[in-house]
Amino acid sequence: MIFKRSILTVLVGILIACVMHGRVLHAQDARGPFGFVRMLNAVSMGVGKLEFMIDAKAVRPDGYQLGNVTGGIALKPGICKILFRREGIREGETQVKVVANDTTILIPFAEQVPATENQPARWEIRILRLKQHEADDQRTASFVSVSCQPELRVEIRQSDGGWHPVFVKRLGIARAAIQQARGYLSVRCGERPLSAISVGASGNFVSVVYDDENGLLQSKTFQDYKYLSPD
Repeated sequence: MIFKRSILTVLVGILIACVMHGRVLHAQDARGPFGFVRMLNAVSMGVGKLEFMIDAKAVRPDGYQLGNVTGGIALKPGICKILFRREGIREGETQVKVVANDTTILIPFAEQVPATENQPARWEIRILRLKQHEADDQRTASFVSVSCQPELRVEIRQSDGGWHPVFVKRLGIARAAIQQARGYLSVRCGERPLSAISVGASGNFVSVVYDDENGLLQSKTFQDYKYLSPD
């Protein structure tokens, strides 16, 4: 009986040690390096809110309104499956290679696909992916267009009071140096005002231009500390 109790005690001790070891490994994983994914919703077609799924799990169960932008969503390095879904429009999906200490910016948007012999014309979700590059100490505005227009003439009002043009091709990025160190930078396209850029610390200020539900140009601006390029 004493011998059996001794064996049982040893086995319990080993089990506890294994569990504690597993907890330590899990804690180390939680502190491990992360990469990040960030999303701006530019899907103007469809009904209801946009669903954003990472590896079949909803990032926010309530969904996203047009123009919503997330912060950096931390993910372990590796390949993850991204899916965007909105009622009334064909869903869009892609894969992202998550790299430690790097951010991939995703811009889902609606695009009309012409009719074919087998299918009528339809709207689908496309995904523009942007990757980061190291920045310098300057302030820069990066304009990204997912509007249906092939090219936009965006103007920014610099500290000298003049309107300076920036030509932004669809699904491309156009950069412009920011002259002022603080305050708001007015932005327009033609006679239509777009969201101003709030200039603060050095870095890259990203302005995404898209069409709203009525086909009117809108923009959303956020700061990213690195430069971007299409992925």
